[in-house]
Amino acid sequence: MGILEHAVLAVTHPGELRSMIGYKIWRDHRDITDPTQAEATGWKRESMRQCWAFLDQTSRSFSMVIKELDGELARVCLFYLVLRALDTVEDDMTVSNDVKLPLLRSFHEKLYEPGWTFNGSGEQEKDRQVLVQFDIIQKEFSLLDESYQRVIADITKKMGAGMADYAALATPERPVAEVNSIDDYDLYCHYVAGLVGEGLSGLFATSGKEREFLANQLTLSNSMGALLQKTNIYRDIKEDVDEGRGFWPRAIWGKYGFNSMNELVDPARRREAQWAANEMVLDALRHATDALDYLTLLKNQTVFNFVAIPAVMAMATLECCFMNPAIFERNVKIRKGQAVQIVMSASNPRDVAFMFRDYAKAIHAKVPKDEPNMLRFSIACARIEQWAEHHYPSFIIIQPGAGGKGASAGIDPMSTDARIGIYNDIAQKSREKAEAKRREEIMEDLRARGLIKPTDPNSPAMEKWKETVKKSEEGSVNDPFPYLLLAGIVIGIIAVFGLSILGALWAIGKWGHKLDAMMSNN
Repeated sequence: MGILEHAVLAVTHPGELRSMIGYKIWRDHRDITDPTQAEATGWKRESMRQCWAFLDQTSRSFSMVIKELDGELARVCLFYLVLRALDTVEDDMTVSNDVKLPLLRSFHEKLYEPGWTFNGSGEQEKDRQVLVQFDIIQKEFSLLDESYQRVIADITKKMGAGMADYAALATPERPVAEVNSIDDYDLYCHYVAGLVGEGLSGLFATSGKEREFLANQLTLSNSMGALLQKTNIYRDIKEDVDEGRGFWPRAIWGKYGFNSMNELVDPARRREAQWAANEMVLDALRHATDALDYLTLLKNQTVFNFVAIPAVMAMATLECCFMNPAIFERNVKIRKGQAVQIVMSASNPRDVAFMFRDYAKAIHAKVPKDEPNMLRFSIACARIEQWAEHHYPSFIIIQPGAGGKGASAGIDPMSTDARIGIYNDIAQKSREKAEAKRREEIMEDLRARGLIKPTDPNSPAMEKWKETVKKSEEGSVNDPFPYLLLAGIVIGIIAVFGLSILGALWAIGKWGHKLDAMMSNN
C-alpha cells in the first residue's frame, strides 16, 4: 500500500490503520529461520527451505498461520503442498482425463516414489511448480514421523479418488463436469476441503498438541473445511467461468433460468445472477455454527489461530461479496487492514463467535426486501447470533486481571439487556442456595460430633448425642462445685487490694511531711 492508500484508509477505516501499525510494531512472529527453531522447522535442510518457498508462492495467507504452529507441527506445510499439487492436477483443464484420472487415483502412491515429478501441467497453471519439483516435497515427506505420513497419505488417497470421480463425469459435449444437486455439491466440497479438515484434525491429535478425540470429530472437521471451500467457490465465480470450470450447483443457478454457468457473468442478467449468488452465501452459512463448535474443542493457541483466522476471513469474505455485483467482474477480496484486524483479534472462541455474529448481522442487513430467500437468510443469520449469545452472552464482559491475576467476568453496567434481571435473580438464588448448603453442612458436622441433637431420631448421630448428654450429666453429678477454689480466688483478690491500699498509706506517711515542707518554702 502506498502513502495515498494509507491516507485514505486513515479517513475511511482508522481502526484498520491502527491495527496495521500495531501488527507491524508489536506482533511477535515465529522466525522459522532461527537456529533454535531449525530442528523443528527443517530450515537447516535445503529441500525444506525450498518447501517453505513453495508455501509462500502458493498461499501467503496460509503460509502466515502455518509458520506460527508449535514445534514440528509447522511442517504441516507439507500436507498443504501435497494437496495443492493434487488440486493443481484436478483444476488443470489442459490435462486430459486419460492422464488426469489415473494420476488422481494413484497420487498418494507418489508420496513414496523418490524422484517423481510431473511436467504435464499447463504453463498457465500458477501452482504448477509444486508438480514440476514434487521430488523435493516427497523427500521432505519421507522424513516426517510415520504417524504423520499415514494421515497425509490416507487423506491424499481419499481426496484423489473423490476428485477423479467428479472429473470422470465430464463428457465430450460437456468437457467440464458440472455439479447438479446440493448433495453433489456437499460431496465435492467434502472431497476437496472436508477431507483437509479431517486430515488436519488427525495431525493435530497425532502431534499431541490437541486431544486424541479431535481426530474423530469428522462432521465438525468437514464443516470447517466446507465453510472455507464454499466461500472460495462463491467468490471465484468470474475466474472459474473464464477458465472453463464450474462448481456452483445447477440446483441453485438453474432455478433462476440459466442454462450454463457462463450466463451468470452476463451483465444483462445481473439481477438473476445476484439471486443465485446470494443463495450460494446462504448455503455456506449453514456450516458456520459447526465451525464455531469445532473451535471450542481446541486447546493449543497456535492451532486455534491456525483454524480461526481463515474461518473468520471466510465470514468476512462472504459479507464483503454479498450483494456485490463486482464478483461477476473480478476477484473480490477483503481489505488488507481488515485482514490484519482479524489476525490480531481472532485469538479466543468468544471473540471469534462475536466476529461471526457481527458478519452475520451485516449480511442480514444487506438482504433486499425482494430477496427470494429473505426468510431463510433471517433464520441462518439468527442461528449464528443465537449460538454466540447462548455460549457467550453479550451482557457479560471479560475484564483483564491486574497484578498477575486472571481475568474476571462481570455484568456490563451500560447494557440494557433484559436478561440481566433474570441473570441477577438466578445468581441471587444460587448464592442463597450455596449459603444454605454451607450452614447445613456446619450443622450436620455438629450433629455428627454429637454436639447438637440430630433431626433424625434413627440416625447413628443420635446415639452419639445421647452419649454426650449422658457424660455431661454424669460429670455434673460426680464433680462437686469447686467452692474452695472460688474462695481462694476471692481471698487472693481481697489480699491484693488490701496490700495495695496499705502500700499507698505507707508512702503517704513517709513522704507526705517532706512534700508539705517543700510547698511551704515555695
